[in-house]
Amino acid sequence: MAFHRPTLAELVERIQQDLVSRLALKSPILRRSVAYILARVIAGAAHMLHGHIEYLMRQVFPDQSDREFLLRQGALFGLTLKPAGYAKRSVRFSGLNGSLIPRGTVLVRADGAEYTTDADAEILLKTVVVTVTARIAGAGGNLEPGDSLSLQSPIVGVIPTATVLADNAVDGSDEESIESFRARVIERMRSPPHGGNKADYEAWAKEIPGVTRAWCYPTESGAGTVTVRFVRDDDESPIPDSGEVAVMQAHLEALAPVTAAVTALAPVASPLDVTVHIVPDTAATRAAVEAELRDLLRREAEPGKTLLLSRIRNAIGDAEGVADYTLMLPDADVMHAVGEMAVLGTVSFV
Repeated sequence: MAFHRPTLAELVERIQQDLVSRLALKSPILRRSVAYILARVIAGAAHMLHGHIEYLMRQVFPDQSDREFLLRQGALFGLTLKPAGYAKRSVRFSGLNGSLIPRGTVLVRADGAEYTTDADAEILLKTVVVTVTARIAGAGGNLEPGDSLSLQSPIVGVIPTATVLADNAVDGSDEESIESFRARVIERMRSPPHGGNKADYEAWAKEIPGVTRAWCYPTESGAGTVTVRFVRDDDESPIPDSGEVAVMQAHLEALAPVTAAVTALAPVASPLDVTVHIVPDTAATRAAVEAELRDLLRREAEPGKTLLLSRIRNAIGDAEGVADYTLMLPDADVMHAVGEMAVLGTVSFV
């Protein structure tokens, strides 16, 4: 039978009846009597103990447990919170040929964020490209192509401003949320390791900081092959770039069975353009519609999967403040080829 926590009033009544029975009282318990006071004091202590029992009961199950107990439950399966990840980008320096930029050179962004070069670099043909890493982990260190970084200390022969490039990018990520960790613990309990089955590859992929979802496709490229696609929903774009794919490839190769040829791939983005008329048409309702569409894609979009028109309609209709709407585009289920995945494109309100 499920545990029932009695209310304070129920405990008071129960203890009063016990006192009447044990003391063989013949008259009602008066408000200022010793029995009246004892019943309430004992009931208060018992109510606190029942509360503690109820709290401990919740900690037994990972879907209800608090952070401290959840981390301990995860540790039993070898799971820990994914730490914050460091942002990496390639930058281009310019200057005089032969000028040396030492490893560990500090560059500063306009807002004060600092980065260090990962290797020595010598300027040839008036430029050189080198990878830099954020000094502090987290999404706050992410850089965009075209951003400028300035040398913290001048270097002879080197122009003090470097330009961020698009290649070899690895976005930084914040520490894993406790709810994301909770989902991984529950997933681990539901799908224990089987020496390299489909669920194993998906679980291994989600061990990488910033990776939120992953899908495994056995034999997609032939017998003995395993293809893993993944996304990073909390980044500006959920589709990973080449640097993040390379990190995933190395991680999976270290874990996969020796007989498997594993390949990590980024899904091919397929923009979902939406044209809709909403009532009322305000800034708040427009933002709510876009938020619902993003949430829909985070829940249901995956490589090669058809996105149902009915689900798009439901998302728009569920947006806060929307009383009515007319959806013009898309006008049918959205099909995707192998490897293609829906991402939110342009949302037009007419």
